[in-house]
Amino acid sequence: MDVIIYHNPDCGTSRSAPATIRSAGIEPHVVEYLKTPPSRALLQQSIARMGISVREAVREEAAPYAQLGLDNPALTDDQLLEAMMVHPILINRPIVVTPNNVRLCRPSDLVLHPTPKRSAG
Repeated sequence: MDVIIYHNPDCGTSRSAPATIRSAGIEPHVVEYLKTPPSRALLQQSIARMGISVREAVREEAAPYAQLGLDNPALTDDQLLEAMMVHPILINRPIVVTPNNVRLCRPSDLVLHPTPKRSAG
């Protein structure tokens, strides 16, 4: 199985996710997203596949969050995405991508649990 993890090696939660994946016998493709951030389109697609809002994908603990006033509820998804493109540290992590799923793995043990199937409507 091809597994990609968007990872920050300075983050404890992010560091434990690749180890958890490896313990399942899978060698993930690790992308240090601060060095190689995803494109805006890929980030937007990943957020949609995770089934979360753009706001939920923003890391509130990152220093630029408060400085940029990103807690303002009037900000649009486009404005939040732009902030994440300019400051990739704002992308919440780790994000794990498999052929069937994309998941924000906070806490990191979420990597072990399948995402519940969504009903078609």
